[in-house]
Amino acid sequence: MFIGDVVCAIIERDGRFLIARRPEGKHLARKWEFPGGKVEAGESEAAALDRELLEELGVRVAIIERLTPVEHSYPDRSLRLIAFRCRIVDGELDAGEHEELRWIEIDEASSYDFPEADLPILGEYRQKIAPGEPRKTD
Repeated sequence: MFIGDVVCAIIERDGRFLIARRPEGKHLARKWEFPGGKVEAGESEAAALDRELLEELGVRVAIIERLTPVEHSYPDRSLRLIAFRCRIVDGELDAGEHEELRWIEIDEASSYDFPEADLPILGEYRQKIAPGEPRKTD
């Protein structure tokens, strides 16, 4: 089942970015993710991002850059994930429905369990913020 376009935010602050832990009982429970949600019919990606972050976290953001969309299929659903680099411009951060929020550096990302659809986004983000640095290969 294709659930449609989903937007997510890589919210940056002081060389770190925000990740949120999905609660028990939800799809991909306990995994860490970039906050966001589904784009509604007739809604632009930017409007969806603004609405979702206000609902989920109580903040408004300024978009820095749109990353390459990722199409991914899980066993029970598929989606197109569209990530945006952002920074908070208004509001007080609140975990809302998430179990926990954390500010991490890109080199810490491998210590967290992210959904598979987020992994290409993490890879592109790493290249954007650290161009020319040697990459670890396993």
